Amino acid sequence: MSTFDVRARPRPTAGPLPILAACLLWGTTGTVSSFAPAPVPAAAVGAAGLVFGGLLLFLTARGTREVLRTADRRLLLLGAVTAAGYALAFYPAVARTGVAVATTVALATAPIVLGVRSRPLLTLVAVTGCAVLVLSGGGAHVDPVGVALALVAGLSYAAYSVVCAHLIGLGHPSRAVVGAVFGGASLLTAPVLWWLGAGWLATPAGLAVTAHLALVTTFLAYLLFGLGLRHTSAATATTLTLAEPAVAAVLGVVVLDERLPLASWFGTAVLALALAALSRP
Repeated sequence: MSTFDVRARPRPTAGPLPILAACLLWGTTGTVSSFAPAPVPAAAVGAAGLVFGGLLLFLTARGTREVLRTADRRLLLLGAVTAAGYALAFYPAVARTGVAVATTVALATAPIVLGVRSRPLLTLVAVTGCAVLVLSGGGAHVDPVGVALALVAGLSYAAYSVVCAHLIGLGHPSRAVVGAVFGGASLLTAPVLWWLGAGWLATPAGLAVTAHLALVTTFLAYLLFGLGLRHTSAATATTLTLAEPAVAAVLGVVVLDERLPLASWFGTAVLALALAALSRP
């Protein structure tokens, strides 16, 4: 990771906090996606959010043309392909193997791949806390295809995080990098959305879900993520995003009146301590 880490001095207000704020927004994804019209394939829901959110990131970012002209186009293509791959793999993984297993595999893959070499103990503690939090509720269903899709999603997330961190570390504006990468991902995903069917977008539920996924969990969340990558390495950033299931769990308790077992609260506490340590310079 030495050639891809952002070398700027990490500052909580410039690095970890925007990433954790992005996690707060990503944590709403599962709850909101559940309101999509029932017959719609999970991949179509993820594709819709990325198509419109990615397009919005591209159109509103300054400097995207300069990034497209001067940055390594192979890296930009890799970032676009893997950003599209994450959305198209993660949502079907959730549909096949459930939120608990899919979230654990997808979110733990990137920190293990990127973070173990740089900060092994804190990374493994954070991954363990996340696994205890998500899986201790019982009723986990392990589907081999779903797990494989979640693994693809996790590796995709690691790849586009490294690409964005590297390009930002070279001096390109974070918003322009994110706009270029996710604009490309939007272009790649649009045919998939068309193939899966887009008629459901005209329904009130489909429109509301897509608007939230596009504006909140894609557009705003990835602006914050890119801002955080200016002062945070990709390894630390992907580990910090383990906070996402904790946010989702708390929202479930507060909004949906769900109950978490004691083990889940213990996992939350372990995860919070590890992320707090990672957030320090």
